Amino acid sequence: MKKVLVLAISSFVLWSCNNPSEKAKSNQETKQEEHQHDETSEAIELNSGKKWIVNDEMKPFVAKGEGLVTTYLQSSQTNYNKLAQKLKDQNNQLIKSCTMKGKSHDELHKWLHPHLELVEALEKSANENEAKGIVLKLQKSNEVYHQYFE
Repeated sequence: MKKVLVLAISSFVLWSCNNPSEKAKSNQETKQEEHQHDETSEAIELNSGKKWIVNDEMKPFVAKGEGLVTTYLQSSQTNYNKLAQKLKDQNNQLIKSCTMKGKSHDELHKWLHPHLELVEALEKSANENEAKGIVLKLQKSNEVYHQYFE
């Protein structure tokens, strides 16, 4: 089930980020790229020692998601299902706003896919303790984002 969900999210992300000329590529290439995302997370690389530039349209959704996690932790909230839904909404907007191309786009996806999986895991958490651990991982994910992107 998790693999199906990750595959569906990957398909949506890849589809929403492609321009019309890229849509003409064969399904074989798309399936191969999706398969690569499903395996282990690849290490994110810097851009010749510098952070990658994220397009301005995407930044507010990353910032809002980060703010939701920070507020949740600082105010000792416990409604992790509500947090998961809000994070999913921000991630959907982030994906819809994607216009990035090339290597920066590929590197962002190396961060985004594990991040999406954490949000999905949060939504499926069985209890507050499990959810708290996942929220801390989301906080770390946001720190990783800032290490590689601006």
